[in-house]
Amino acid sequence: MDKYTPTEASHLSTFAADAEALISATADIAGDKVCEARKRLAAALEHGKHLLVRAEERAIEGAKLTDQVVRQNPYQAIAIAAGVGAIIGYLASRRGCSKSD
Repeated sequence: MDKYTPTEASHLSTFAADAEALISATADIAGDKVCEARKRLAAALEHGKHLLVRAEERAIEGAKLTDQVVRQNPYQAIAIAAGVGAIIGYLASRRGCSKSD
C-alpha cells in the first residue's frame, strides 16, 4: 500500500504550482523545443493530477470497505489486531535480544 502524508501532498501542490508557473513564464518564448517541452510538462501535470485524484478515491473506498468489514465482524477484527500485535511484539523483542548478545 502506498504511504501518502500531508507533507507529501504539500510538496505535490508546490510542484504543481511551480510547473504551472513555468508554463506561464515560458508562454511568450517562441521556439520549437520550448513549445514541445511546455506541452509535455502540461500533459505530465494533467496526468499527475488525474493519478492523484484516482489514488484519493481508492484510499477513500478502501477506508469505507475496511470500516464496513470491521463493523460487521468486530470480534474477529479485535482478534486479528491482537494477533498481529503479538507477532510484531515477539519479533521486536527477539530482535532486541539478539543485538544485546
